[in-house]
Amino acid sequence: MATKKKTARLETAESMGARQRDISVSEFFLKNRHLLGFDSPRKALLTTVKEAVDNSLDACEEAGILPEISVELRQIGESRFRVSVTDNGPGVVRAQVPRIFAKLLYGSKFHRLRMSRGQQGIGISAAGMYGQLTTGQATRIHSKTKAQKSAHRIAVQIDTKANKPVILEDVELEWRPSYYSDDPHAEPKTYSHGTCVSIEMEATYVRGRLSVDEFLKQCAIVNPHLQLHYRVVLQKKNNNGNDNGQVELIPEDEPWTTYERAVKTLPPPSREIKPHPHGVELGILIQMLKDSPARTLKQALTQDFSRVSDKAAHYICETAGLSARANPSRIAHQESEALFKAINTVKLMRPPTDCLSPIGEEQIIAGLQKEIVADFYTAVTREPTVYRGNPFQVEVGLAYAKPGDNEDLAGDDPIRVMRFANRVPLLYMGGGCAITKAVGGVNWKSYGLSQPKGSLPLGPMVIMAHMASVWVPFTSESKEAIAHYQEIIRELTFALQECGRRLSVYLNKRKRAAEAERKKGYIEKYIPHLALGLKDVLQFNDKQKERVEKDLKEMLERTHLEV
Repeated sequence: MATKKKTARLETAESMGARQRDISVSEFFLKNRHLLGFDSPRKALLTTVKEAVDNSLDACEEAGILPEISVELRQIGESRFRVSVTDNGPGVVRAQVPRIFAKLLYGSKFHRLRMSRGQQGIGISAAGMYGQLTTGQATRIHSKTKAQKSAHRIAVQIDTKANKPVILEDVELEWRPSYYSDDPHAEPKTYSHGTCVSIEMEATYVRGRLSVDEFLKQCAIVNPHLQLHYRVVLQKKNNNGNDNGQVELIPEDEPWTTYERAVKTLPPPSREIKPHPHGVELGILIQMLKDSPARTLKQALTQDFSRVSDKAAHYICETAGLSARANPSRIAHQESEALFKAINTVKLMRPPTDCLSPIGEEQIIAGLQKEIVADFYTAVTREPTVYRGNPFQVEVGLAYAKPGDNEDLAGDDPIRVMRFANRVPLLYMGGGCAITKAVGGVNWKSYGLSQPKGSLPLGPMVIMAHMASVWVPFTSESKEAIAHYQEIIRELTFALQECGRRLSVYLNKRKRAAEAERKKGYIEKYIPHLALGLKDVLQFNDKQKERVEKDLKEMLERTHLEV
């Protein structure tokens, strides 16, 4: 007798509703950690160093401290590393440590409009969460502020279901993190305050263009005021084994690599600005009006936005058909839409640009000269401009080497492009970045370089491009590529073309000098023969012949110098 086939039980609205529940942001990013740059052990190591160094640099610069940072990667297992980053910054107050290092979407930079490296309050907490996921170990923070007599050491993990920090250790102790010392027998360097963060994780260390080594080298270029110390302590196998027949791993004693600072002045501080009306969308405008402490609509427009004068605010209210004395929190949706349309019809000044902190042309050249061996350097810093109401500024530096002078720059290879956003190197996703598109879109043949169609030019050259903005439009949460906004690409193109024109002048001058040198050598070769011929024609003696030969050489030298 045939058995009856069981039919799948159909869901009801009640059964489906019973399974609905909140999703923690920590749980989301735990399952989708590739969005944050933790998609492979190799990239996870780079992302962790990047987030820790970015935090250290931001903290030092905001406190007015010339940054000095030590980065150590120590292998403690076959595929396990301990990442330790120490800085001489202002330190972190005890109450804020757990939330800063073990809670996603927590920080001080998201709601303010000013240039900074970090923006979302995710990075360092996500690095600790990745370490917790792959090794089960806590993130350890050792920090001391200037006002404290002793330091505090805290070990934290993330409760991913609640997105809350869990404190595993909290002790006061003497301020002794692992400082850099170039002499292993010398007393360790000490700072009076600072922070050391240490994270254990599953990772892979590989040298190359997408490595931690390259990231830190580019950090030293784009932050010429930074003193950076770095070392990798790998393990080697002890072939003798031990009593159990297992292979023993012994750490290798690796020296520190130091990137000296090229300048001893901090970049100009960036100031927080208010949102510009032309960059605010309708939903944000409605929320800002509801939250405004102003008593009238006119006051809300002038106090909560930048570049809105009393006259402009009055004109906006008239155009929208609203009373300037209306309560901003009570404006209905339909009235808000009329106000939004009126704002976009009014011509306003561009937002202030003191919220940006560009590197500067001199500092760009100093950074390139410090790390890139070349014969010609130039840099261009464009004037600030705006996209979607957000101020931004573009800078481009160029270093060109004679073929064969720099082993890393081959004459028949594509040029090297280094991309930066808010002084942070961008190593991955170069093909989808506005900077790469702008470089490839310039006609470099007109500036003396060969360039395959639709590709980067060829030659022994490095281009660094930097975008400074209060809000960089990254293409993903991992912050590896800049979106293709036409305003950004246009500014990059103008800066690249100016660098190209300067390069063309240099190459033409060098070409003329080489041609003059060739002609000089050709003439020098025949001067003795010319003097000998004059001797025979004019019946000169040997002394007169030598005098003529000497005069001809001196005349050639003077002509060559004038050229």
